[in-house]
Amino acid sequence: MTTPRNPLPPPAARDPLARPQLHPVPPRTRSRAMRAMAARAAQGRFVLQACTVCGTATYPPRDACPRCWGTLAWHDQPTGGRVLANTVIRVSTDPYFRDRLPWHMGSILLDAGPVVFAHLARGLEPGARVTMRLMLDRGGNAALFALPSDAAHPPQPEQGATSMSADPQGRTFVVPVAGATVLVSDARQPVGRALVGALAAAGARLVVAGLPGPAPMRDAHDPVLGLPGVQPLPLDVTDPVSVAETISRIGGPLDIVINTARHVRAGGVSHDGNLLGHHRALEVSAMGLARLAQATAPILAGRPSGAFLDVLSVKALAGDAGHAGFAAAEAARLSLLQSFRHEMRSTGVRVLEVFTGPTDDADHQALPPPKVAPARLAAAVLDALAQGREQTCVGEVAREAMRRWLDDPALFAREPQP
Repeated sequence: MTTPRNPLPPPAARDPLARPQLHPVPPRTRSRAMRAMAARAAQGRFVLQACTVCGTATYPPRDACPRCWGTLAWHDQPTGGRVLANTVIRVSTDPYFRDRLPWHMGSILLDAGPVVFAHLARGLEPGARVTMRLMLDRGGNAALFALPSDAAHPPQPEQGATSMSADPQGRTFVVPVAGATVLVSDARQPVGRALVGALAAAGARLVVAGLPGPAPMRDAHDPVLGLPGVQPLPLDVTDPVSVAETISRIGGPLDIVINTARHVRAGGVSHDGNLLGHHRALEVSAMGLARLAQATAPILAGRPSGAFLDVLSVKALAGDAGHAGFAAAEAARLSLLQSFRHEMRSTGVRVLEVFTGPTDDADHQALPPPKVAPARLAAAVLDALAQGREQTCVGEVAREAMRRWLDDPALFAREPQP
């Protein structure tokens, strides 16, 4: 490994006798209907239940239409609304809100019809037009958040994310990158390298670029690894000692982990199968994620905005005869990631997933377009953090595969995969 060009900053001085800071999460008791709403919020959708008989949209989620008792179904709705009343909560018995007061709430008349009680961005007054967002709080619950909006020119999602990061209350729903310490597990691949550059440009305090061995000579002259605030370190996710040593060398607390490590090889199970390649794919994708999660989870749990984001292939949704080992490893990786998310809910740590189709790199050079450019994937990762969105699909292949899988998983598993 080449000598680091950007020395790590010294760790912040800590009082060994100081009582550790607890980070409680919002109350987690929710109805099954609210959990269904949260599942759609995880995809970045703004949905409400609407009656299949009379068409009335309703909130909060319930079992039957309050107007005609008809059956309710989830539908995407207009995001506009108007503030009817606002209030500021200054006292709370709940540990989570007590540490974050004052808290702004208000009644919103949605363009979709219902009146809802929602979280408000600072400065919103009665009569103001707003753009509504369906977010997930740190406990994984669906929550409505109102952002300022010009009725004629609603903000784009990226602008809304910026507004939330700048708002003290909004920051609790997203994962701020500016000023954070971020670990990218494999910065040698094009996707990881693009991510390192994007994170540095977004204002991260320190970007630790993990580099699996052996180290090529070009690392010493890589302009991305030489950026200010970027620290390359050796990291092999298949080796628990390497993972532990890299984590111990990070200067200061760790806020965000982005796992980009993977091993892509063609081959089936019986035809052109390569058991060594299958084993390596499982070691990198599945067990590598587990090693990284075990090493970083205690650190992330102590951070006010801790997050673990995994970049994985949409092949995790179903088997693929052409890339059997890779698809199996990504499926195991997805299962472990979902279990990890359940474990971390009580700590407030975000666990996010970004699905991608074939990327424009050496691993997929034999495949025809469409492919996802590394820079595009890096931008999508930053957007997922800025939106606090649990599930993101990047590229036409990934979005179409997810749509088909959500429509009919059994049919999707039987069809040939792209």
